[in-house]
Amino acid sequence: MADERGSSAAVLLAFLSGAALGAVAALLLAPQSGRESREQLRGYTRRAEDNLRDLAGRAGEAFEEVVDQGKEFVDTKKSVLREAFDAGREAMRRERDRMRGEEKG
Repeated sequence: MADERGSSAAVLLAFLSGAALGAVAALLLAPQSGRESREQLRGYTRRAEDNLRDLAGRAGEAFEEVVDQGKEFVDTKKSVLREAFDAGREAMRRERDRMRGEEKG
Protein backbone atom coordinates (compact mmCIF):
# COMPACT_ATOMS: atom_id res chain seq x y z
CA MET A 1 0.00 0.00 0.00
CA ALA A 2 2.76 2.42 0.96
CA ASP A 3 4.72 1.44 -2.17
CA GLU A 4 1.75 2.38 -4.36
CA ARG A 5 1.56 5.79 -2.71
CA GLY A 6 5.29 6.31 -3.06
CA SER A 7 5.27 5.46 -6.75
CA SER A 8 2.14 7.57 -7.31
CA ALA A 9 3.84 10.51 -5.63
CA ALA A 10 6.94 10.00 -7.77
CA VAL A 11 4.85 9.90 -10.94
CA LEU A 12 2.96 13.03 -9.91
CA LEU A 13 6.19 14.84 -9.08
CA ALA A 14 7.73 13.81 -12.40
CA PHE A 15 4.59 14.98 -14.21
CA LEU A 16 4.62 18.34 -12.44
CA SER A 17 8.33 18.79 -13.15
CA GLY A 18 7.81 17.98 -16.80
CA ALA A 19 4.85 20.32 -17.00
CA ALA A 20 6.87 23.13 -15.40
CA LEU A 21 9.77 22.62 -17.80
CA GLY A 22 7.40 22.50 -20.75
CA ALA A 23 5.71 25.70 -19.60
CA VAL A 24 9.03 27.50 -19.26
CA ALA A 25 10.12 26.33 -22.71
CA ALA A 26 6.80 27.43 -24.21
CA LEU A 27 7.09 30.84 -22.60
CA LEU A 28 10.63 31.35 -23.83
CA LEU A 29 9.68 30.39 -27.38
CA ALA A 30 6.26 32.10 -27.52
CA PRO A 31 5.84 35.31 -29.54
CA GLN A 32 4.56 37.54 -26.70
CA SER A 33 5.88 40.41 -24.66
CA GLY A 34 8.13 39.90 -21.65
CA ARG A 35 5.42 41.22 -19.34
CA GLU A 36 2.87 38.71 -20.63
CA SER A 37 5.41 35.92 -20.33
CA ARG A 38 6.21 36.88 -16.72
CA GLU A 39 2.52 36.99 -15.78
CA GLN A 40 1.93 33.63 -17.37
CA LEU A 41 4.99 32.22 -15.60
CA ARG A 42 3.70 33.55 -12.25
CA GLY A 43 0.41 31.75 -12.87
CA TYR A 44 2.21 28.50 -13.62
CA THR A 45 4.35 28.98 -10.54
CA ARG A 46 1.32 29.50 -8.30
CA ARG A 47 -0.36 26.38 -9.65
CA ALA A 48 2.82 24.34 -9.24
CA GLU A 49 3.19 25.62 -5.67
CA ASP A 50 -0.39 24.63 -4.87
CA ASN A 51 0.14 21.19 -6.40
CA LEU A 52 3.36 20.67 -4.44
CA ARG A 53 1.67 21.71 -1.19
CA ASP A 54 -1.11 19.24 -1.89
CA LEU A 55 1.44 16.53 -2.65
CA ALA A 56 3.36 17.33 0.54
CA GLY A 57 0.14 17.12 2.54
CA ARG A 58 -0.71 13.74 1.07
CA ALA A 59 2.84 12.53 1.67
CA GLY A 60 2.56 13.62 5.32
CA GLU A 61 -0.72 11.74 5.69
CA ALA A 62 0.80 8.63 4.11
CA PHE A 63 3.78 8.87 6.45
CA GLU A 64 1.51 9.14 9.50
CA GLU A 65 -0.45 6.11 8.30
CA VAL A 66 2.73 4.08 7.87
CA VAL A 67 3.92 5.10 11.35
CA ASP A 68 0.56 4.04 12.81
CA GLN A 69 0.79 0.70 11.01
CA GLY A 70 4.31 0.26 12.36
CA LYS A 71 3.11 0.93 15.91
CA GLU A 72 0.31 -1.61 15.49
CA PHE A 73 2.81 -4.16 14.17
CA VAL A 74 5.14 -3.62 17.14
CA ASP A 75 2.25 -3.84 19.60
CA THR A 76 1.10 -7.11 18.00
CA LYS A 77 4.59 -8.59 18.16
CA LYS A 78 4.99 -7.46 21.78
CA SER A 79 1.77 -9.22 22.65
CA VAL A 80 2.88 -12.43 20.92
CA LEU A 81 6.26 -12.33 22.66
CA ARG A 82 4.65 -11.66 26.01
CA GLU A 83 2.33 -14.64 25.54
CA ALA A 84 5.25 -16.86 24.52
CA PHE A 85 7.29 -15.70 27.51
CA ASP A 86 4.39 -16.37 29.89
CA ALA A 87 3.83 -19.82 28.36
CA GLY A 88 7.54 -20.62 28.73
CA ARG A 89 7.53 -19.47 32.34
CA GLU A 90 4.46 -21.60 33.06
CA ALA A 91 6.05 -24.65 31.39
CA MET A 92 9.19 -24.12 33.44
CA ARG A 93 7.16 -23.88 36.65
CA ARG A 94 5.30 -27.10 35.82
CA GLU A 95 8.55 -28.90 35.04
CA ARG A 96 10.13 -27.64 38.27
CA ASP A 97 7.08 -28.83 40.24
CA ARG A 98 7.27 -32.23 38.48
CA MET A 99 10.97 -32.54 39.27
CA ARG A 100 10.33 -31.68 42.93
CA GLY A 101 7.57 -34.29 43.03
CA GLU A 102 9.94 -36.93 41.68
CA GLU A 103 12.58 -36.01 44.29
CA LYS A 104 10.09 -36.48 47.13
CA GLY A 105 8.63 -39.70 45.77
